[in-house]
Amino acid sequence: MRKLLVITGGTKGIGRAIIEKFIVNGFDVATCARKQSDLDSLKNTLGGDRNIFTFQADVSDRIQAQSFCEFVQGLGRPVDVLVNNAGYFVPGEISTEPEGNLEAMMQANLYSAYHVTRSFVHAMKEQRNGHIVNICSIASIKAYANGGSYAITKFAMLGMSKCLREELKEYGIRVTAVMPGATKTASWDGVDMPEERFMKVEDVADIIYASYTLSSRSVVEEVIIRPQLGDI
Repeated sequence: MRKLLVITGGTKGIGRAIIEKFIVNGFDVATCARKQSDLDSLKNTLGGDRNIFTFQADVSDRIQAQSFCEFVQGLGRPVDVLVNNAGYFVPGEISTEPEGNLEAMMQANLYSAYHVTRSFVHAMKEQRNGHIVNICSIASIKAYANGGSYAITKFAMLGMSKCLREELKEYGIRVTAVMPGATKTASWDGVDMPEERFMKVEDVADIIYASYTLSSRSVVEEVIIRPQLGDI
């Protein structure tokens, strides 16, 4: 039986690149997204003889996140790799950003990962195997102008990763926090900068897969990956 990658927000950007990387290396995939049309497009493009299990859900909503997890559990397969990728960015300053920014991004960027992880980690502990990857950000370690609530949520995501690492090491479960800098995704649409100034989504996916391929005696705890010319 093929191994199973579970990833939230897998239809675009870094998430899609991760799916493509793992599929090429023999994995089946279970993913979710807010739009059914995006999920259909993913299956039509990458399907064929590969098993891609899709479920429409906005994991910032706890009930929908739980429904996605129950869908995956219904497959009756162990989760070999879990990637908490769902999230979004809205620029702003803490003192002036719209009311509700923090709560909304906490739900999408942190609470989704918290609840999804809790749904799968017990089975991982029983099988004493698994790899959890949390997509954090350079904003997890560096404050910058207009980072606002986004940076708060990403600092918290790194904190959750550190806690999980300590809790799960004795069970053979690896935890990796990935902190990408500016990557060419839809979040940067409309920005007047040359494409070569950004990282490629494939580079982030390659780093994640490489961390997975290490022997069980080693773990990549944290990865910082930036554009060659530095942060934007």
